[in-house]
Amino acid sequence: MPRIQDMPFPAIRYLPIVCTLLALWGWGTNTQAQPAPRKLKIVVTTSMLGDAVHHIVQDRAEVITLMKPGIDPHMYKATPRDIQALVKADVIFYNGLHLEGKMADILHKYGLRKPVYAASDGIDTAHYLVDPNFAQGIDPHIWFDASLWRQVVQYISSHLQAADPINRSHYQENTQLYVAQLDHLHQAVQTAIQQIPASQRVLISAHDAFGYWGRAYGVEVRGLQGISTLEECGLRDITDLVRFIVERKIKAIFPETSVPDKPLRAVVAGCKQRGHPVILATALYSDALGEAGTPAGTYIGMMYANVTTIVNALK
Repeated sequence: MPRIQDMPFPAIRYLPIVCTLLALWGWGTNTQAQPAPRKLKIVVTTSMLGDAVHHIVQDRAEVITLMKPGIDPHMYKATPRDIQALVKADVIFYNGLHLEGKMADILHKYGLRKPVYAASDGIDTAHYLVDPNFAQGIDPHIWFDASLWRQVVQYISSHLQAADPINRSHYQENTQLYVAQLDHLHQAVQTAIQQIPASQRVLISAHDAFGYWGRAYGVEVRGLQGISTLEECGLRDITDLVRFIVERKIKAIFPETSVPDKPLRAVVAGCKQRGHPVILATALYSDALGEAGTPAGTYIGMMYANVTTIVNALK
């Protein structure tokens, strides 16, 4: 390449003009660069919903989950930090069916000014479990049937695609991949249950959180407390459950990670007094996922952890 001093005179004469044009072109390009679009802010109540939304949006949106691992949503009250998150949210998802009973007024308030969706609205009402013993009438623990949770994921995805059209195709692709995983999970749980003798397919837990799970996977379910942990159990409830366990020769009962196990320990003691020792098995994940980074920290991991615990204790 020739040096500047070796160029013929005309080339040197026009060099400043060329440099000026190049500089102006670069300046114009920089001024036209567009900033990255602001990420959608999504707030969800439960850890199950948080996991579902993360699978759909991945890194394309900001997701805030109000209830942490081990939290009982029936008893949960919004904190000042939660209120700040709800104020800044573009979209809010909650379970519905009175699961977040103590947050009902707050969720209704924000539903008047921004998009707020109940995940349970994504399920055909014909699939709801109705319980006359529950004050609100319908069991809210819809996530324990993976085939119903599949519908919830698709419902959430449709609203996120509408709220964030720039990332619509990204959300659609992620949803399809996740739905395929949920279909595999549903079949895997059905297969695993077959390891338990038919007479022992009875799940007894701290409260009636597993009704959808029992219906989907062919297991009889009993809870010491009702559908909501707001309902307290009494001495008669304990006595009746002890009689049932002894008569059916049930091997194990299951505490839950989000519910105190003291009442179930009274059941174990009552069974022992009647000459039927029963195991208090490893706690099941019921109304919340496990800690982030653990196998049960995702919805699919939680479902596998629970079925493994149940099968190992009852088979």
